[in-house]
Amino acid sequence: MGYDARFFHGTDDADLVATALAEGRVILTRDTQIMKRRVVTNGRLKAILIQSDEPEQQMCQVINTLNLDCRFRPFSLCLECNQPLQEKSKQQVKDRVPPYVFQTQDQYMECPACHRIYWRGTHWQAMTQRLKKFMKG
Repeated sequence: MGYDARFFHGTDDADLVATALAEGRVILTRDTQIMKRRVVTNGRLKAILIQSDEPEQQMCQVINTLNLDCRFRPFSLCLECNQPLQEKSKQQVKDRVPPYVFQTQDQYMECPACHRIYWRGTHWQAMTQRLKKFMKG
């Protein structure tokens, strides 16, 4: 959706809370213990207790709670490292994408950090359709 997000890989809740505070993040969690922490209960750190096991319901909860706009800047950040993507010409990616992709696609984006290449293929189309569902609901 184009919003800055970070997956926390640690196991220590204190590290998670400290990182969220330092980076000005909202914590999305299923952990009720995090919700009981003073920094959350006093409003210093925003946290959302995710209610559902279903990813689409989780998305709806986050979108509604944070008042997010699905049209903000979809597909503008790298899915791997969260960096803003940069446009690349077809010739710049010629030797870095599968031959079929090169023949059928004209628009490419690259992550400046991990150098992953993105294009508007079937996965992009499917994700666009899923985002449209969230805009309606």
